[in-house]
Amino acid sequence: MSKKKNVILWIVAIVLTLSLVVYQRATGPTYPVSGDKVIENETIHFKFLRTQGGTVDAPVEIEVEDQSITGQLTFKRYKSFDEWTTVDMLRKGDKLVSSLPNLPAAGKMEYTVVLFKNGKEYQLNVEPVVLRYKGEVPLPILVPHIFFMFIAMLFAWRAFLEALFKGSDNPYLTRIILITFGIGGLILGPIVQKYAFDAYWTGWPFGTDLTDNKTLATFIFWAIAWFVLRKKPTNRTWVFVAFAVMIATYIIPHSTLGSEIDYTKLEKPQTEETSTE
Repeated sequence: MSKKKNVILWIVAIVLTLSLVVYQRATGPTYPVSGDKVIENETIHFKFLRTQGGTVDAPVEIEVEDQSITGQLTFKRYKSFDEWTTVDMLRKGDKLVSSLPNLPAAGKMEYTVVLFKNGKEYQLNVEPVVLRYKGEVPLPILVPHIFFMFIAMLFAWRAFLEALFKGSDNPYLTRIILITFGIGGLILGPIVQKYAFDAYWTGWPFGTDLTDNKTLATFIFWAIAWFVLRKKPTNRTWVFVAFAVMIATYIIPHSTLGSEIDYTKLEKPQTEETSTE
């Protein structure tokens, strides 16, 4: 393969990798819910969090310049027998602010926000937003995890293009994919999850976490491709198969069916106390 063609294929691989990263982030269950609501002559833009790290309360803030507009936040623990709690949002300059009480890692809170003006009610989100809490992941762990996962995807795109154009570098590219994906997904991935949700592995055979399951499936298929290419370097079939599995698993939103606390299984339903005379 000529040097010019090689450079072009690397550029294409970079563009495709970045596009997939953006897609996965934008479609994941941790991406903020945003929208606009017109209240008389003012357009209110809102962005509601769906993930919160650390041990602090999750902020709920909306920029509302009109001082006559007020707001209320309604929330309860997700998958619980809790009653809904409603609190007034406070005015801080041009913002209405409130917060959701912190929960243990993997705990979830669902919430809605309503704004009021001149006696009229404006519901910002009809369906409650579900926010998941997680522990703080140290940057020395998180950054290498993201880096190796990104490099693995980049080399996977490049291996696919190499196979598509019948190049000869796939034995080398597949080996790099296996190493980087193994470090990022199977070594650093569980460590990240331990910090975030206090569990190293919640996929098969211990749970249903699709992030863990798709990581394992992708690694297995690239391992098969690497093994086949060692015996027959010109075999392109398993490169296409492994790449297809990787793309299919990356399309599944990150953190889908991830760790969560089901309070309905931990607590009894709240019942009204009755008195006898």
